[in-house]
Amino acid sequence: MAIDPSAVIHESAYVDEPCEIGPRTRIWHFCHVLPGTRIGADCILGQNVMAGPDVVIGDGCKVQNNVALYRGVTLERDVFCGPSCVFTNVLTPRAHVERKSEFSPTHVGRGATIGANATIVCGHTLGEYCMVAAGAVVTKDVPPYALVAGVPARQIGWVSRAGERLGADLICPRTGERYELVGGRLRPIEDDTP
Repeated sequence: MAIDPSAVIHESAYVDEPCEIGPRTRIWHFCHVLPGTRIGADCILGQNVMAGPDVVIGDGCKVQNNVALYRGVTLERDVFCGPSCVFTNVLTPRAHVERKSEFSPTHVGRGATIGANATIVCGHTLGEYCMVAAGAVVTKDVPPYALVAGVPARQIGWVSRAGERLGADLICPRTGERYELVGGRLRPIEDDTP
């Protein structure tokens, strides 16, 4: 087990061996980190979070209260998981049918946001910096920078890296960063000024 000495783990949390917990990560009340889970630096796991087994949480992630990250979930760096959002790992569960060999992975790209009480059905990829609205149910891949909402979730716009909804000009109102659509996908316009 590799727990960085600067990590803070509340006395009510359970951390199973082996696992990795990076520098300055904070794990709060009643959390359970299962074996094989890797948590990066500067993460926050809020009250009653369950992670694992074999989950990957990148640097700078914030996982709010009452979130369960099951086997197959990978969060890249700087992902935000809102309170009580849900990740599934089997498409057709039955209590009396063993389906552990059918777990489907879910990959969440860098900087993505998942709103409170959203459900992410397994087997899908959430692109970098996308935003899933509170209460949405994701049943297919979400493109990078897409804003999705509803049941099932549908794209209703685009968001910037700063999390601001973009207008027709595709300029972030917070940072001034400019974006362009290429082949139906949004991407930042790289500044080529010296």
